[in-house]
This record gives sequence, structure tokens and C-alpha cells, in this order.
Amino acid sequence: MRPFFLLPLLAADTAAGTEIPTAGKHLKMPNYGGQALIEGVMMRGRRAVAMAMRKPDGEIRIHTEPLSSIYRSRVMKIPFLRGILGLWDALVLGTRALTISANAQVEEEEQLEGWGLYLSLGFSLLVGVAFFVLLPAGVGQLAQHFGSLNAFWGNLLEGVVRLALLVGYIWGIGFMAEVRRLYQYHGAEHKTINTYEAGAPLTPESAARYPLEHPRCGTAFLLILVVVSILVYSLLGEQTLFWRLTSRVLLLPVLAGIAYEYLRWTADHMSNRLVWVIVQPNLWLQRLTTREPSRDILEVGIAAFNAMREAEAD
Repeated sequence: MRPFFLLPLLAADTAAGTEIPTAGKHLKMPNYGGQALIEGVMMRGRRAVAMAMRKPDGEIRIHTEPLSSIYRSRVMKIPFLRGILGLWDALVLGTRALTISANAQVEEEEQLEGWGLYLSLGFSLLVGVAFFVLLPAGVGQLAQHFGSLNAFWGNLLEGVVRLALLVGYIWGIGFMAEVRRLYQYHGAEHKTINTYEAGAPLTPESAARYPLEHPRCGTAFLLILVVVSILVYSLLGEQTLFWRLTSRVLLLPVLAGIAYEYLRWTADHMSNRLVWVIVQPNLWLQRLTTREPSRDILEVGIAAFNAMREAEAD
């Protein structure tokens, strides 16, 4: 199994509205987000999601479906709770979309589905938690025990190890040919949304001129999650190894809620110079998860966006 357990978050944009200045006032942009797929792009609106995938014969296959009504419920207006739901959505919907796109590239008898799919996803999730949550916590605990570090420095070391593992993972899998291709579709997804938010024509030639980075990217979410975890875990003080590992898992939803609200706030205030400076590390990290897309890849991103818009209108 390839180590792709973070791809639904790395290649996904959270669905947070963006304010744009228009004639002296600000208008709220629709909650559009997306995700890179295998030879494709997923675009998500408020009511529908659309996937565009380039099949081996060159044809672009479109798949649309309605989103659950929970996204338009009052629950999604509750701060911090909506962040937990957003993370769950990125994992479940994103992983399912990746599976659909992978199956579009092979014959029906070779498609991954049923118990094989569920076991594969469950194993990937467990590996991700063990590698990025429990392993750094164990390193921090050992450093405190054998290195005579206090709780603050042990938690700081844990955070540094977690950040190093995250960046190393993103950088390392980028050498795989299929992941480099996925990163090109990630770039196409960003460029498409950036083009729409700028009010420019949605054509490959127009989209090619817009940035690869986007302030609502899931890569930024992961970086914020790591930084927030350092701050929160430092407040817990001395812990046994058991409670240290347990607290890291139990507090994940809380950290996700905080990181989501911070990401949402910065995305809504990008016109502020100070906020623009603060989010630069998020944008820099995205350079590891995006590549410049070709014209045919941009066509797929635009096709997914237009299909989502049509499904929303219907």
C-alpha cells in the first residue's frame, strides 16, 4: 500500500467563504472548495459536488451528486463544531472521491470496492494517526524522561518532530510520478478557484495566469493544526506516557475546530497586510503540494467547476 493517507487533506481546500471588495463594499463569495483527484479534480459547493476525471482514452468523465443537508444546517454555523465536521468531510468525501477517480482509470473487474476498500482506508487512517500523532508524542515523552527536559520543552520537541514528519512526508511523496501528477491537478484546482474569485473568464489560458496557492488550502490547515497542537499540549503539563498518547488522540477534534476557525478567519481578512504576512508560511508550504498544470489539466479543473455550478443551479 502506498503511503497516501494524508492526500484528502493535502489536496483539499476547506469550504470557507471569502470576502471580495466590490464598488466600495464587500460581498461574500460562495463556499467553493475542491480537491485534486487521480487524473481529476473535485469541486464542492454548498449543495452539490462535482468530479471531472480524464479517462485513459482522453474523455473527461463528469460525476455529480448532492451534498448532505448538514452543510446547510444550523450546525455548520456553530464555531469550532463546524471545523470538526469540515475535517470529517475532507477525510470521508475526499477519500471516496479519490477512490472514484482511481476506479475510473481501470477496468471494472480491477476496481477497489467493498470490504477491501474499507480495510484499506481504515489501515491508512491508523497509520496516519500512529505516524503523525503518536510517534512524535512518544519522542517527546522519551526526551523528557531520558533528557531531563521539562514538560514545555518536551511538548515543543514533540511539535517540531511532528512538523518535520509532515513536511518530510509531503516532500518525499512528491518524488512519486503519480503524486507529482496529482499535485498538478491540485494546482489546477487552485487556479480555477482563484480565476473565478477574481471574476476572470474561466478558460485554460486565463486560469494559467493565476497563482498556484490559495489561502483555504488543506495543506495550510495541516500546518495550522501542528502549530495549534504545540500551544494546546504545552498547557497540559507533565503526563504519563499513557495519558500523553490518549490526550493526543482525544484532543484531535478540538484542535481541528481551532485550526478551522483560524483558517477561516485569515481567509476572510487577506486584504489586511498583517494577516497577509501571517499566512505566508501556509502559502510557502503549498509550493510542495502544487505543480504548474498543463492546459489539458486546467481543462479538467474548469470542467469540474462548471459542472458543480450547473448542479448547484439545478
